[in-house]
Amino acid sequence: MPKPTARARQTRRVRTFRCLNCRLDVPDDAPGTAHRNHCPTCLWSRHVDNKPGDRGAHCGARMEPVAITARSDGEWLVIHRCTQCAELHSNRIAGDDNALTLFTLAIRPLARPPFPLDHLARL
Repeated sequence: MPKPTARARQTRRVRTFRCLNCRLDVPDDAPGTAHRNHCPTCLWSRHVDNKPGDRGAHCGARMEPVAITARSDGEWLVIHRCTQCAELHSNRIAGDDNALTLFTLAIRPLARPPFPLDHLARL
């Protein structure tokens, strides 16, 4: 029986990356998105793309999840900010992202408003 070619071996191999924040080994493929670029557990990412999936950014620094936004069709996106160059990127959530971490990020502005809540009582 002939040995599989290098290309055949590569297509069978599950590609992973290691999260720079929580050190989890994360598979590249994800339900609901073609280009996984963040950890499904802690939602941190790495600054590797200029456009989704191009892997053209040379920064390589960690990207902190800072907010959640939603498209007009209701799809959620994670907003990441690069810890080195402060560039912002929006990234589609994946089907296996940790729901508790997503909700915690989504309610952060309500839990820690950028102003003292006692000022609201004076209005």
